[in-house]
Amino acid sequence: MNGVYHIMLRGINQQAIFEVEEDRIRFLETLRRYKKVSGYKLYGNCLMDNHVHLLLKEEDEPVSLVLKRISSSYIYWYNMKNDRCGPLFQGRYRSEAVEDPAYFIIVLRYIHQNPLKAGLVKSVWGGKWTSCKDYVQEKETFIDKGRALQLFSDDQRKAIQQYVEFMQNQNKDHCLEVNGSARLTDQQLQEHLRNMGIPSSSLIQKLNRVDRDEVLSRIKEIDGVSIRQLSRITGIPRRVINRL
Repeated sequence: MNGVYHIMLRGINQQAIFEVEEDRIRFLETLRRYKKVSGYKLYGNCLMDNHVHLLLKEEDEPVSLVLKRISSSYIYWYNMKNDRCGPLFQGRYRSEAVEDPAYFIIVLRYIHQNPLKAGLVKSVWGGKWTSCKDYVQEKETFIDKGRALQLFSDDQRKAIQQYVEFMQNQNKDHCLEVNGSARLTDQQLQEHLRNMGIPSSSLIQKLNRVDRDEVLSRIKEIDGVSIRQLSRITGIPRRVINRL
């Protein structure tokens, strides 16, 4: 699943980037417009008051250019409307590569459940500004639904049924967080491993699967550790770590 990214745009100083419904409508229109220009695939979105989650795949243009187009266009419109100037988003967008199909649907659920976990709605279907319901409605949408539904089943009816059940499941998914902890350095991560009796990457690779997964699971719980970093330090493929 090369080129697929979970993207988060945050308001500067945690300020709101959507004040009224018109703002959210404009942002969605911007996504739709530049989808045609940049040719990217959009699998999911969620518009919260002060941040945005997107699950997309770069196609004709790199994701950096895609996000530059989207954010610049929206900021220009927002500043003109509100008679303000200056940046609206907090620095560069945050992102994580989504290379494993199992993690793909976890990220999609995480995005759709943002309003629910924030206590804003009573069910995942109550979020007005997510793409969750796009997957179960027949009306035209600019969300590319096929990829996710095929991961559930080749049968369209069964795929939608399984999607609905999966989206409703309670979980402790952790993907990109709004108030993410500072990243651990490689040296700090290696120190944690040594404290667990793993002085080198070659040793963790020699462990039996149960012991190896136990170590990886414990390390994943540490604030500031990324899956990409853990994979790089231990030599364990990201798809293996994602599935834990």
